[in-house]
Amino acid sequence: QVQLVESGGGLVQAGGSLRLSCVASGRTVRPYAMGWGRQAPGKERNFVAAINFSGSNTYYVDSVKGRFTISRDNAKNTVYLEMNNLNPEDTAIYSCAVDSKLYRAVVGASGFRDFGSWGQGTQVTVSS
Repeated sequence: QVQLVESGGGLVQAGGSLRLSCVASGRTVRPYAMGWGRQAPGKERNFVAAINFSGSNTYYVDSVKGRFTISRDNAKNTVYLEMNNLNPEDTAIYSCAVDSKLYRAVVGASGFRDFGSWGQGTQVTVSS
């Protein structure tokens, strides 16, 4: 059983940046794709970014393309989300999840139903 713990959230002004981290424990996540999702108050959680097992393929939802970058360090069992040019619409609890399928080469919306083991999340608040 894998446990995911997120960190790095906080309060930032519009236009600012944050770097989120998600550390996995319990087993290695090296062979698995990873993803970040967010949930704003009163709304359902949606994926914003994902990365395949090797880091060679990534996916971003349109609203964060060009601003967010997902990366991973398999030696540290960690995935990151670099967020730049933040705006108030990015305010949410950000959580990470791990794929249940091995060695997924291409990540995309059609595969997100296979992701789970969500962490507790870290709050990101962007003030205007």
